Parts: sequence; C-alpha cells; structure tokens
Amino acid sequence: MPSEANRKQDKEIMAAQARQVIDVFHEISTLLNADLDRQTLSICISLIENGVNPEALASVIKELKKDAEETQKEILQSRGQR
Repeated sequence: MPSEANRKQDKEIMAAQARQVIDVFHEISTLLNADLDRQTLSICISLIENGVNPEALASVIKELKKDAEETQKEILQSRGQR
C-alpha cells in the first residue's frame, strides 16, 4: 500500500507530465496560429477526454472567435461614431 509521501510524489509527477503535455500543445497551437492560450488548451483537452467531438469543438471555437471579432469591430465603430 503506497504511503502518503508516495501518493504526493505521484501527484506531483502527474502534474508535471500534464504541464509538459500542455506545453507541447501550446507550441503546436502557436505554430498553427490557433491563438489558444494554455488554459484554453487545457479546457479543450479535458473536454475531448470526456467525450466531446474534437471537430465539433473546433467548429465552436472558430465560431466564437468570429463572433468576438465582429463584436470588437462593432464596439470600435460605435466609439468612433460618438
């Protein structure tokens, strides 16, 4: 039966491995100009691990980015019309 110290060490190792995975995905995201930060990537990975369809998730992210850009343009235009 593992001791408390062993369990803590195992958790630390798993956390370090998870950070490494996120770092790799972040590098890929940067190379592909996906513009996703580490936290967003972590959430996406968790969603996919829990059964979310990756293609559907990508579509939702693209749509949200598009909506955000349109909203930002509208805000800038409304500020310019004052």
